[in-house]
Amino acid sequence: MVNPEEFPGLKAKSVLVTGADGFLGGHLVRFLKEIGVWQLIAPARGKLDLTRESEVEGLFRAHRVDLVIHCAALNGGIEFNIKNQGEIFFKNTVMNALLMEHSRRAGVQKFISTGTVDSYPKFAPMPLKEEDLWEGYPEPTCAPYAFSKKTLLVQGQAYREQYGFNAVHLLLINLYGPGDDFDLSRCHVIPALIQRMDRAVEEEAESIQVWGDGSQRREFLHVRDAARAVLLAAEHDNDPEPVNVGSGQEISIRELVERIRLLVGFRGQILWDTSRPGGHPRKCFDLSRAKERFHFLAQEGFEEGLRETLDWYRLQVKPGKSKEGQRVR
Repeated sequence: MVNPEEFPGLKAKSVLVTGADGFLGGHLVRFLKEIGVWQLIAPARGKLDLTRESEVEGLFRAHRVDLVIHCAALNGGIEFNIKNQGEIFFKNTVMNALLMEHSRRAGVQKFISTGTVDSYPKFAPMPLKEEDLWEGYPEPTCAPYAFSKKTLLVQGQAYREQYGFNAVHLLLINLYGPGDDFDLSRCHVIPALIQRMDRAVEEEAESIQVWGDGSQRREFLHVRDAARAVLLAAEHDNDPEPVNVGSGQEISIRELVERIRLLVGFRGQILWDTSRPGGHPRKCFDLSRAKERFHFLAQEGFEEGLRETLDWYRLQVKPGKSKEGQRVR
């Protein structure tokens, strides 16, 4: 739930949300409805191809848009990103460029782009600070996606300089929560572990295999917190410099595995496959800029969020029920 009184500026806006039936986009749509925005434009998946200029141009011809919140993206977990590097870079770069260009032409007042922690250099000092974003190459397994997002940041800053276009770029840490993508061919670590352990319990498996050695450390942000941060930025932020959005809490993958094991009830062995990549060694944010610019602090508890995600999976996604293999991003 959100308090509509916190967002008086949004109520009178016509808001376009891309990726509206995706993970973050779906929560944003629900919050915007609670706020009661003047007009909400939320194209469903399959109804709009953002890589086709004619369709993007037609969208802005058909609707007045004051605010764009751009959540649509093609990405996934480590294996998906490794196998689809070219498609990820091309489709994201094209859709990002077209959407911002036609937003500018249509006179959009503000453009919020949702970037990624993956844009940071692989060996940047921790906690990650926005001024270090360009100090090295990203983790190679996610570099194509990372650079498509960094290009969007550059485009927004260039458009601000030349056209006075108000583009705001948020760097989001790893998200989780109800509505997450549980397609094992592309999902991230929390939904992957939940699904695999839950199946292992049903099948009475003696073990499951996990990539890496478990030493990698991550910060996770509940999707509702992320959606609230986006709306706070839409209401209050007009700065060209990117801003980190996270929870401020770190956990190792090994500890995460144990927490999910207890929640699910899996008693088998965890086999760490150190021959497979574990991704970036550590990801955590300095959140000073988000607090200063739009007073964001995460509110959702991690244990409660994990349990909520597990419950959602068992009710909505589990084999034999709806939405298995969903593609939500």
